[in-house]
Amino acid sequence: VSQQVLEQVLSELQPLCTSEQQFLQEFFCLGCDSVELQALEVRVSTVVPSQLIPDLSHDLVWFLRPEEATTQLLSEIFSCLEPELRAFLDVCNKVQPLGCLQVLVTLSDSVFGTWGPSSAPSSSFLHTLLGSVLLLAKSNFNKCIGTLCKEIEEARTASRTRGGILPCVSRFQELLASFEEVFQTSQRRGELDKAQLRLASSVFSSINSLSSANLKVNTDMVMMENFHHIHNFLCQRNIPCLEGKKREAKQRSREHMEKYITTYLGQPLERLKHFFEGVRACLAQGVKEEEVSFQLAYSKQELRKVIEKYPGKEVKRALETLYRTIHKHLSPEENLLPVVWQAMEQGFIRQYREFEELIQRCYAGAGIALAFTMEDLLSYFNSITMSN
Repeated sequence: VSQQVLEQVLSELQPLCTSEQQFLQEFFCLGCDSVELQALEVRVSTVVPSQLIPDLSHDLVWFLRPEEATTQLLSEIFSCLEPELRAFLDVCNKVQPLGCLQVLVTLSDSVFGTWGPSSAPSSSFLHTLLGSVLLLAKSNFNKCIGTLCKEIEEARTASRTRGGILPCVSRFQELLASFEEVFQTSQRRGELDKAQLRLASSVFSSINSLSSANLKVNTDMVMMENFHHIHNFLCQRNIPCLEGKKREAKQRSREHMEKYITTYLGQPLERLKHFFEGVRACLAQGVKEEEVSFQLAYSKQELRKVIEKYPGKEVKRALETLYRTIHKHLSPEENLLPVVWQAMEQGFIRQYREFEELIQRCYAGAGIALAFTMEDLLSYFNSITMSN
């Protein structure tokens, strides 16, 4: 509503100020050249006694500086205009959400559009006045963005949250959608681009702060989902100034998914994982491959004992438990369960191959093998996927 009122005010001010400016220039001969001014002085002196105009040359300064004279006269005639416009901007900021944004767009379009350099003379009184008011509108807008950034950065996530899209992310989406709607017809996006970058940095900072939060759910999973959500949103919006943030959101989402998978990858085969981590540590310390099996903690007998703990049925049961855990950590909105589960499967395949490689290198000829094959592992994942 305030935007429509401001547009109406400006549309009515333009012809009023233009006609008044033209009248002043014509009535006071503010557009006359020096020859015309001399002729005018002669005509005036013939009809007005000299004692009544003792210093006509001083008054003719107006004629010699027509732009300054016009501006001075219009400033006196419209002395209340600038205070009234500034007061109206204050009202817009108080009574309407993001009113400062709408005012900024309207004034920018007026100053650089209808009243731009290509269509308005440099002496335009209203053009100069609106330029001054525009500076105030920009200042109000920047203060508003600063407040919104602080609101997003200081948003606190409840410790009992069950994950999903965070309120600060939803708020970021709402603001960007509102900004784009207001600016969709504007040709000047400089202020908008800077504001959107500030808001994006703030929401990224807010998500990063989760790493120190005491949440009931897995932090990496929450961060992964929210960065993924921002990336999808920015893909849909296609905002040029946020291309860098879009790529960063995608990268951060991938990083946190990898951290999550690394954390939970070892749970189904925990003792096997620890055993082979010890084998790798021996190799890193300089123990020869053929001598690893002579280490008491990593002997052939100890390896066989650990392998016996993980028959095929136990492995499948552990994977089913892991699937339920992932399902619990993820929110249904993002539908990332298939993506995470497939990444987990690839992680298990890599882990299985590492185990096999270490057995071949350090226990060659001992006839030792895992109790399940690669084909078994793939069938377990496929069965779990098909049944859910």
